[in-house]
Amino acid sequence: MKLSRLAPVAILTVALFASACANTVRGVGKDVKQTGQAVEDTIE
Repeated sequence: MKLSRLAPVAILTVALFASACANTVRGVGKDVKQTGQAVEDTIE
């Protein structure tokens, strides 16, 4: 009985953590891209 009540909560928790990680990876990608652009601008 307890497992059937716990499963939806566990699924929701995992989904929230996964979406938070995806946003973090996108943010890091943007930061790296902007840093690369700044380096290119400095070199020119």
